[in-house]
Amino acid sequence: MDDNLMKSEPVTTWTPDGETAPVVTEDAVIAAIATVYDPEIPVNIFELGLIYAIEIEQGRVKVEMTLTAPACPSAQELPEAVRLAVGTVPGVAEVDVETVWDPPWDPSRMSDEARLALNMY
Repeated sequence: MDDNLMKSEPVTTWTPDGETAPVVTEDAVIAAIATVYDPEIPVNIFELGLIYAIEIEQGRVKVEMTLTAPACPSAQELPEAVRLAVGTVPGVAEVDVETVWDPPWDPSRMSDEARLALNMY
């Protein structure tokens, strides 16, 4: 992952009336999600390809994610960890995390960094 994505500085705008509220960026949300790891796999869930969609609208963030398998032992913890991580991004007022199963996750969704870390080349 690009090191610049890991630095989630709030994006604000200066106006004659002063600084505006932070603008939530996709890069900042991704950086927050990248702090969440599956406890059984030493790669963050973004690099694993578990995040399917991120929608941002006026401080509200919706994340669609999946798990490596429906019977994943972390099925309760991972979506909550994502919700908490995204909630720390400046400007985020509300976070909705939805677990989806279609399309099913498979190893082809992993980034090159994840494949390298897991020796899956």
